[in-house]
Amino acid sequence: MSTDLKPLNKLNIFSAKGIQMRTFHITWVTFFFCFFGWFGVAPLMPLIRDQLQLSKDEIGNIIIASVSATIIARLIIGKLCDTIGPRLSYTILLAVGSIPVMCIGLSNSYESFLFFRFVIGIIGASFVITQYHTSMMFAPHVVGTANAVTGGWGNLGGGVTNLIMPLLAAGFASLGFVSAADSWRLAMVVPGVILLVMSFIYYKYTKDTPAGNFKELNRTTTKAAKKGSFIVALKDYRTWVLSLAYAACFGIEITVDNVAATFFTDQFGASMIMAGAMASIFGGMNIFARALGGYVSDRVGKSYGLRGKGILLGVLLMLEGFGISLFAQSQTLGLAIVTMLFFALFLKMANGGTYGIVPFINKESIGTVSGIVGAGGNIGAMLVGFLFKSENLTYADAFHYIGIGVAITGLLVFITKFQIKADKKSESLVSELV
Repeated sequence: MSTDLKPLNKLNIFSAKGIQMRTFHITWVTFFFCFFGWFGVAPLMPLIRDQLQLSKDEIGNIIIASVSATIIARLIIGKLCDTIGPRLSYTILLAVGSIPVMCIGLSNSYESFLFFRFVIGIIGASFVITQYHTSMMFAPHVVGTANAVTGGWGNLGGGVTNLIMPLLAAGFASLGFVSAADSWRLAMVVPGVILLVMSFIYYKYTKDTPAGNFKELNRTTTKAAKKGSFIVALKDYRTWVLSLAYAACFGIEITVDNVAATFFTDQFGASMIMAGAMASIFGGMNIFARALGGYVSDRVGKSYGLRGKGILLGVLLMLEGFGISLFAQSQTLGLAIVTMLFFALFLKMANGGTYGIVPFINKESIGTVSGIVGAGGNIGAMLVGFLFKSENLTYADAFHYIGIGVAITGLLVFITKFQIKADKKSESLVSELV
């Protein structure tokens, strides 16, 4: 079989040659814009809060709603990737997800806003497709790095949206298109339109595998995918441990994406644009940190196997938890930014480290395992969301408790046995699947 029809053995991020690298770049760019749809309203919440007269409890419910639909969506999308393929799965998700993004500006009450924020959460399932599709395109010894780069550069959208959306809203208001109070409504139409455009690009310019689309191939992967089952993945304790780990890293990341701007506004009196800019620093770490985690995971795995990858992930999570606790205790804006950068580094490296392990758990059901672990991230975000809606806890208190929980999770991951006898055979999983 031609090398053009096989997973790549090398990741060259400056190349767009071949279906593997073209898919790589389209995938991360699509995921990047998905964050604009998913979290576009987050930096605008101080404005929305005032207009809709939302209480802290209602804002907490909105935070929880924003990640709740993603849990079910990721499980469904993971299975769809194993059956109809990532190309069609992404196309459908983008087209459907664009609708509530454009329509959220029609909200005139807490209830209607909560509904649209909940439905928008399905866009978060884009992550599962991103990781699945990248796993199809790269060989085992680089798949961790490739997954981390696409995931990290996509997650970067969570930071950039904190910077761009307030400016976009302010721009519409200054041009006189809408009032300042209603500027967030028009601003949210932009990411919705972008998602529609990306659905067309994804359908036209990507393929499910280097050898072609699922429906075009007489694939052994179709048979393999049918053998793998949701139940088998659920019975593997490693799937659950990775789900917990992802809850402690990505789950916290999207929580920070949701509350950082509001936190900086309330805690330090920052303006909406300034708070969004500072929150964007957190997301900006994705430009390298998640990729670094995947790269280090691949290097450790080459020498120490899955056991080494698991130890690395545990250490990263413990350092993340320590950093979050420091962030919670920051008394000045400068110290808050420094400690945020500290825990962001280990958090995003842990993201990459988690999905440096995921493709090796069950080679017949990569999509299903990826979906379950991805859903775990959103379950974590949903659960910690209850801390931010409590009237008895400040946001700083909530972050402190989160830090303790993340550190304990890291210890559990550290002592987990990820390496099993079948793993050595499964390390050729990606090349066997296409």
